[in-house]
Amino acid sequence: MLETVFLDAGGVLMFPNWTRIAEALARHGVSVTPEALAAAEPLAKRDLDVTKTIQVTNDVSRGWLYFNSILTTAGIPLSADTQAALDDLQIYHRAHNLWELVPPDVLPALTTLRAHGLALTIVSNANGTLCAHVARLGLAAHLDCVLDSCDLGVEKPDPRLFEAALERSRARRETTIHVGDLYEVDVVGARNAGIRGVLLDQAGLYEGIDCPRVRSLTELVGQIEDGIFD
Repeated sequence: MLETVFLDAGGVLMFPNWTRIAEALARHGVSVTPEALAAAEPLAKRDLDVTKTIQVTNDVSRGWLYFNSILTTAGIPLSADTQAALDDLQIYHRAHNLWELVPPDVLPALTTLRAHGLALTIVSNANGTLCAHVARLGLAAHLDCVLDSCDLGVEKPDPRLFEAALERSRARRETTIHVGDLYEVDVVGARNAGIRGVLLDQAGLYEGIDCPRVRSLTELVGQIEDGIFD
């Protein structure tokens, strides 16, 4: 029986504040709507989610590639102006965390999962602000444990982060799943720690991938209630 659900933070529970990003770009003379950025994000992220890229980058360097790819996908040429805007956003992110948009289905899903007796743990690559950020967003009361890779000095896909999560949450790997939005980081990392990985594929871009997929946390809840992971 499933007992524990590990959850990535960014891309699962929270997303970049597209309005803040569009406003930062506008201050540097770059015009793009929050909606265009949000639409470009899944495509840009899918382009980065390949073995070669993940193996030669870390979370910080992937962050720069991620935003550059979003801008390019949205039709915004990279320039000194876009770089200046990203520099401003990086300052904000280091202090507060830019991933501050919580989709409306997140809290109901977490509430339902806990009502089913499941332990919920965040296992995320982050920058040392995640615990405070989770509290700021009103998510802390719905979770049992939060692991920020910066605090542990190891990041996904390194299985040692998942091993630490198992120890901290007192979970058993055979009754745990990990839900993340990057196959090469989340699913491969979890699998290498003996944990089943589930890919949150919001835009349906991973057809044929060799792991369970869900389009939303609401769909995840439905699959869990149907006993898919027992």
